[in-house]
Amino acid sequence: MDLFEKLLQDRGPLGKHSQADEGYFMFPKLEGEIQPRMIWRGKEVLTWSLNNYLGFANHPEVRKADADAAARWGAAYPMGARMMSGNTDQHLALESELASFAQKEAAYLLNFGYQGVVSIIDALVDRHDVIVYDSESHACIVDGVRLHMGKRFVYQHNDMEALEKSLKRAERIVAETGGGILVITEGVFGMSGNMGNLTDIVALKQKYNFRLFIDDAHGFGAMGATGAGAAEAQGVQDQIDLYFSTFAKSMASIGAFVAGNRDIIDYLKYNMRSQIFAKALPMILVEGARKRLAMLRNEPEHREKLWTIVKALQSGLREKGFNIGTTTSPVTPVFLKGALSVATILNKDLRENYNIFCSVVIYPVVPKDVIMLRLIPTAVHTLEDVEQTIRAFSEIKHKLDTGAYVNHEYAAKMSLFDA
Repeated sequence: MDLFEKLLQDRGPLGKHSQADEGYFMFPKLEGEIQPRMIWRGKEVLTWSLNNYLGFANHPEVRKADADAAARWGAAYPMGARMMSGNTDQHLALESELASFAQKEAAYLLNFGYQGVVSIIDALVDRHDVIVYDSESHACIVDGVRLHMGKRFVYQHNDMEALEKSLKRAERIVAETGGGILVITEGVFGMSGNMGNLTDIVALKQKYNFRLFIDDAHGFGAMGATGAGAAEAQGVQDQIDLYFSTFAKSMASIGAFVAGNRDIIDYLKYNMRSQIFAKALPMILVEGARKRLAMLRNEPEHREKLWTIVKALQSGLREKGFNIGTTTSPVTPVFLKGALSVATILNKDLRENYNIFCSVVIYPVVPKDVIMLRLIPTAVHTLEDVEQTIRAFSEIKHKLDTGAYVNHEYAAKMSLFDA
């Protein structure tokens, strides 16, 4: 069979919906300035789908720093990979500042978060080693683990008994292979909003010999007394062996970093293929990241505004009887009951009739007949935005509970289906 013909016969779990949903649920275009109210399909919507936690994406000082850097350096500088011709004092300064903020000896800049995690895992382990990871880990962790040629065990989300069972199995294997053990989890899980059980995981180091790598994409900048992340919030930052975060969330930019002991960071610098063979992070992004990090460190009011909105949104939803799970972070999931068809109509109702744009998550990310609406509050949302959203959610929940969304005539009356 022709390779392309085979692919087109099965477009994949997401691709099979492309013709019906592209431009609406998949690949929607939010236009205008990056802020809580943007333009979607020609009208203003209140959006809760941007990981712009601290509101830096459209902050005037940040935009000026980005523009000044673009004027000074252009988009190309530096040319080449860091190892060959793309290293600069600015890159080194940003790494030093990130290491200090993350409370680690050293840090290494990465071009992208997803690519960075995959490449870190690939560089850390060989076929003699064992990886143990949380079942709700992000796709970048899962894909990195898939590249591993040795044994790997997944433990049930935040289940320390299951983790310990996997560690016992791993120890038996490395006793024969001479390898080591890498445990991987997240600081804040991007779907549920709860934190990895870092306190109990590091306590297991007293019994088992492993290294701990955490992906704190959603925790960095938002969690902890200084914004240093989930491990700081749990008082165990000094016991995290490798700390990773992307710039795509609180920093509202592109890039990432990994921080840890200087010797292991040096090892990664010389062994991460995705960085060795890739062009250095452009100076626009480096200078922009330095500005964002300085604001994160020196202007706690952004984080304080974020948490004002988080607390208002989450407490308001709970007071109205909504199930928001076990979140302990800004990530705010709202769990409802309903089939895929119901989820589609409900979400269209939110967008078309209430002008609220948020992400909808369905099976297989959540169990069948569960609908998860995922809200990302930011420092630039307002309490009025929160009130509008809670009112709208209360109305759609009433419709859901009374069966309105299974009545297709009712849905058609609300102009939820395209002609």
